[in-house]
Amino acid sequence: MTWDAAATALPPPPRLWLVRHAQPLIAPGVCYGQHDVPADPAATRAAAQRLAAALPGSAAVWHSPLQRCELLALDLQALRPDLISQPDTHLREMDFGEWEGQTWDAIGKTAIDAWTDAFHTHPPGGGESLRAMLARVGQALQAARQQHADSGVQDAVWITHAGVARCVAWLLAHGSEAPPQPDTWPAYAPAWGGWEICSLGPAPPLGGSSVRY
Repeated sequence: MTWDAAATALPPPPRLWLVRHAQPLIAPGVCYGQHDVPADPAATRAAAQRLAAALPGSAAVWHSPLQRCELLALDLQALRPDLISQPDTHLREMDFGEWEGQTWDAIGKTAIDAWTDAFHTHPPGGGESLRAMLARVGQALQAARQQHADSGVQDAVWITHAGVARCVAWLLAHGSEAPPQPDTWPAYAPAWGGWEICSLGPAPPLGGSSVRY
């Protein structure tokens, strides 16, 4: 690299680590959303160990206040006292209202179709619309960018949920104005106790794809 190129090179954009909680202790097929169920303790400890080994020392950590994420944040802090996590309500899973605690079969096709027919604006179970969730996740993204601008922190870490990870993927790819549809909504989310790393800069995540663990 020439001196001129080095002098004009831009610093790397901040990074966002999207960490998903360990598997929750709830029966398969139940809609739980913001229902505050715990996660498997052994799986949570194992996820914390992997994450503690991977995170840099200057990371800023936030977690959803739901206990399945808070447990992982506490286990991480026990292993890495330099990483003090703060709760952030913006990082909660979608609120499914009256659907929470019911099986998807019990909720029924008619109710689910009413949601998917107005996917962006309909609040499932009378809870939270996808438009409202995208707005709050977008606010959290802006706060992370602002912290980088103010303090230079390079790595933001969110201990959160699959729905939040999908909102981030949509917002980074499409912005806040494009209304998602069921067939365009991101299907991928990190595995239980896994994570992906995205760029918080103006470009698509890490050149068009994120790094997944």
